[in-house]
Amino acid sequence: MRSPLVRRLIVASAVVLSFTSATAAFSQEKVSVRLRWLPQAQFAGYYVAKAKGFYQDKGLDVTINPGGPNITVETLVGSGADTFGVGGGPEAMLFAREKGLPLVCIGMTLQQSPHVFVAQKKSGIKTLADLRGKKVSTWFTGAQYTLYAMLASQDIKPSELTIVPQAATMTPFIEGEFQAATATRYNEFVTLQEQGVTDLTVFKPADFGVVAQADSIITSEKFLQAHPDQAQAFLAATLQGWKYALAHKSEAIDIVMAAAPSANRAHQTAMLDQLATLITAGKNGSQGIGRIDMDVANSIQARLIKYQALKAPVDLNKAFDTKVWDQVPSADKSL
Repeated sequence: MRSPLVRRLIVASAVVLSFTSATAAFSQEKVSVRLRWLPQAQFAGYYVAKAKGFYQDKGLDVTINPGGPNITVETLVGSGADTFGVGGGPEAMLFAREKGLPLVCIGMTLQQSPHVFVAQKKSGIKTLADLRGKKVSTWFTGAQYTLYAMLASQDIKPSELTIVPQAATMTPFIEGEFQAATATRYNEFVTLQEQGVTDLTVFKPADFGVVAQADSIITSEKFLQAHPDQAQAFLAATLQGWKYALAHKSEAIDIVMAAAPSANRAHQTAMLDQLATLITAGKNGSQGIGRIDMDVANSIQARLIKYQALKAPVDLNKAFDTKVWDQVPSADKSL
């Protein structure tokens, strides 16, 4: 039989534990992240970080908000409607800053351009020079400047091609309406393979010296200045989520499918496989996932100014904050 003193100590301990648990639950800071598109493996790291409790472990209660065709991530984050967002590449950040949106990029998910330019071999296109006089489709959301830079590396002017806006599907390309088209390696390129369109000539930007990054992790200047610890915690947990997703792909797809039950699992699996190569590409992949490469940002800015897409240089040190990534524990970002 326990003595009165022991009983009092047990009760006191239980009260302390209960209070500590309640305080921990109460201290979870509510934040949100806006995706670029609907739930899919492109965002597996975020869903994994939430499902595995990585955000919670960092003191964050994260709501993942899907994107869509009429949603602009940069606008929502810049206005404060969402705390964080998955934005485009450096191009999107530079355009946003030029428009006065107070955004800061704190991480960059893809260490290589996700875009490739494809042509069916039956078209006779084997080199970029063969695109002269051909109809090429692309997205006029930044991908066109990647194409221009690739062409310039071969002394080809955009005016020597007929460049048109790309359709929502790859059907016009498959049916020969365009001789070449743009594809993301993790989506449209996978779709072409799934549809049996595999006899392709593929032009990768990196093969022509065109450097890029994509899928930026962004927040607002106001939030970063007021809550630097939360920004660092969010980035650390997100990278931890990506690290886990790449090491446990089947489980990661299970988590994605729970968020998108109508998605095709095989497609999502192929998407994650492609993303893995982009996330770990180049020197940044070996140094740790999610790193911002300021040399790439500077190169892209020079490219946009050359093509008069930007009227004047943007202050890169305000648009990109590398200190947040630097402070992420090595264990959270190293593969």
